[in-house]
Amino acid sequence: MITPAILGTAIAWQSSGAFHWHYFLLVLLGAALINGGTNLVNDYFDRATDDINVEYVAPFTGGSRMIQQGLIAPSRVLGAGMLCFAAAAAIGAYLVWATWASGPMILILGAIGVFCGFFYTTPPLKLGYRWPAESIVGLNCGILVTLGAYWIQAQTFSWVPVIVSIPLAILIAAVLWVNEIPDYVADKAVGKNHMVVLLGKERAAKGYAVLLIAAYVCIVLGIIHQGIPPLALLGLLSFPLAFRAMRIAVKNYADSPSLAPANAMTPMIYLATGLLMAVGFVIAGVL
Repeated sequence: MITPAILGTAIAWQSSGAFHWHYFLLVLLGAALINGGTNLVNDYFDRATDDINVEYVAPFTGGSRMIQQGLIAPSRVLGAGMLCFAAAAAIGAYLVWATWASGPMILILGAIGVFCGFFYTTPPLKLGYRWPAESIVGLNCGILVTLGAYWIQAQTFSWVPVIVSIPLAILIAAVLWVNEIPDYVADKAVGKNHMVVLLGKERAAKGYAVLLIAAYVCIVLGIIHQGIPPLALLGLLSFPLAFRAMRIAVKNYADSPSLAPANAMTPMIYLATGLLMAVGFVIAGVL
């Protein structure tokens, strides 16, 4: 979630010249805390899946395994997750107070992020157990963080960070998607009806390739918008890595160890694409 925060800040600087370093650092920390809280709470409430998962690809799928290996008591994992959310909420409260004159946008975005992160695997909602799970992750870790980081700096709304963040939203959804393939058997056994379970491994691998291609198509289409500089096309430089990941996934979807390189590459694709687009905005701002 740090990548969209950097991208949103770069967009704000290019469009308005605004850069408040303390807001930037707080947004980075807040995003990292929400992500950490989500993962820890997920470890606690998703134990039924992780306990029976024998096809996981560490460290990308199957949870952190801290509970399964007896390294930390489940109650402490849950406590650490709640502490992360509490710290993120404290940062959010300060940012809301500091930027209230420009409207309650940060309050709304932060509340959505904490809500979705906590209830991703927490009963009774268990958002990650339903088919929109990948979309929820894309919305929160792509669009909302980018828009929030932009708003904190520029303190006004713009469609530019929303449009630019769509490729990131798709790519982070692809990260979750490809990680769900090795977890397919365990997830299906406990009633996780996300898209990979609904499609099956073979079709899900093809769907993963479609997601990656769609992200790069969106980068190109985004340039049509007047406020997006052509230098944002720097994000396309990560496509060769994405193409390699597609080939691995489509060929090795049934063999988790052979699929592992794609599991490792997809977060790198997400990171590289977002940072390259951010560099494009920074260069455009200088020029």
